[in-house]
Amino acid sequence: MSDTQSPAPDDQAPPLDTQSALTLPETQFAIRRAMLGLCRTMRWACINEFSLPAAGRRADIMALTQDGMLHCIEIKSGPRDFLTDRKWPEYRDWCDRLYFAVDQAFPRDLIPQDVGLFVAHLPESPSTILPECAMIRESPLSKLATARRKTLMQLFGHGAALRLMALEDPAMTASLRAARRVE
Repeated sequence: MSDTQSPAPDDQAPPLDTQSALTLPETQFAIRRAMLGLCRTMRWACINEFSLPAAGRRADIMALTQDGMLHCIEIKSGPRDFLTDRKWPEYRDWCDRLYFAVDQAFPRDLIPQDVGLFVAHLPESPSTILPECAMIRESPLSKLATARRKTLMQLFGHGAALRLMALEDPAMTASLRAARRVE
């Protein structure tokens, strides 16, 4: 660069396309990390890939709030992921509030107005410690029936305890998995 040339001012630099910097799995992982970080600050206890009693359905994140509400959070890594998913309307029956978590590049007008929305600001590389996330729109409350809440709370507690046991004794967990494969 010559002495007479100067770099373009920051306000004229093209915006970074953070979406293209990450692969789809990295995008999904980054949104999940951002969402779990926000849930932790809100004191929501979360389980990833929470199995619902509905046949073969799993919520990306099921969050238990301090006041006993169950919030289902579906992560969408891009428009195609959202548009090809036909299962999410069934999740309404298994939570008090339903949310989507997307990145900042996601076209928000695709998300229905009758669900909540979180937006994660993704890093330029997957090595960033913790991406940030914010609630953009609260989900309407649709309280679970008492019997269904009881079932979900038992599943949540049991699932959380099993995961904690696996963390506390990974060797035992590996041994049990190996024994199940032999059977």
